[in-house]
Amino acid sequence: MQLPETFDSLIEKATHLDLYQKLVRQINKDFLLANIDLEFHEDVLPSSLKLMLHETVYQLIQEKFTEYLNLLYIIDVSEKAVRALDGDDTVKLAEDVAFLILKREWQKVWFRNKYS
Repeated sequence: MQLPETFDSLIEKATHLDLYQKLVRQINKDFLLANIDLEFHEDVLPSSLKLMLHETVYQLIQEKFTEYLNLLYIIDVSEKAVRALDGDDTVKLAEDVAFLILKREWQKVWFRNKYS
């Protein structure tokens, strides 16, 4: 499986394979497990999904760092990938982490669809 390199390509692939709503459900499930108050409607626009996810990650980094780390653990985002990001600009860091979250959630949905 080759992971998408951009947000747009990830959404395009998810939509093409008719897995976008499953992706949103998976995100909702993992955020609920992490006890983070964020739930997306299954028909959320991709641009809204990206923006709200970015804002939530930014707030977690700034105000609730322990919950942020817990979320990354529950979603199983690669620690190596997070450490490789530039942490000087928190806004950019939050955007990059939000994309890492989306990529990991996409992996889960894609594998479940492919092998079930």
